[in-house]
Amino acid sequence: MSGGRTTGDETGRWVKGAQAGRNAGRRQECLPHASGVMKTVYLSLGSNLGDRAGRLREALRLLEEGGLRVRRISPVYETEPQDVRDQPWFLNLVAEVETELFPRQMLARIQSIEWKMGRRRSKPKGPREIDIDVLLYGSMVLRMPELTVPHPRMSERRFVLQPLADLAPELKHPVSGRTILELLAEIRGQTVRQVGALPYEAGNTGGDAGVS
Repeated sequence: MSGGRTTGDETGRWVKGAQAGRNAGRRQECLPHASGVMKTVYLSLGSNLGDRAGRLREALRLLEEGGLRVRRISPVYETEPQDVRDQPWFLNLVAEVETELFPRQMLARIQSIEWKMGRRRSKPKGPREIDIDVLLYGSMVLRMPELTVPHPRMSERRFVLQPLADLAPELKHPVSGRTILELLAEIRGQTVRQVGALPYEAGNTGGDAGVS
């Protein structure tokens, strides 16, 4: 696939317009909540290899199978690469999920999904079949060797803040206290363009959910 273009196969996957919305502290070393406490988590999903839209849908399905209930998803954006520029453009979205998993358990599930879908971290910031980043875990501030929450670079990335603002514009960053809209207003450059809503029925782990 050539950079910056949505393929014909992908175009048919989008639900345009109003349906997009519908489909759509202190630092600690461990989670201080007992098992069984449901937490709201925001995840950033991206893909720039192969059937990008299909990979996003598959990742959402696997997240639900792994104990992360997808409540809402943002519209999908096509975004230019930010660190390694010589690679295809990405499709990105943000998912609001609920889970009882502890952060380390959740991260292990996410990494297992990435591996299952073919992600191999051979080239940092390079092309990837799927990328799933933990942006926010409730209002917690976590500093662990393998996981930092809030995501340390989320405030610098339009491809994260734009879809997150579609879901929770007034949500406050747990460290800075600024809203997602305020953070987004400070971003300069970084081309993103909305391509529509991914046909996906939240809460349905069936493979054909939302296909028109």
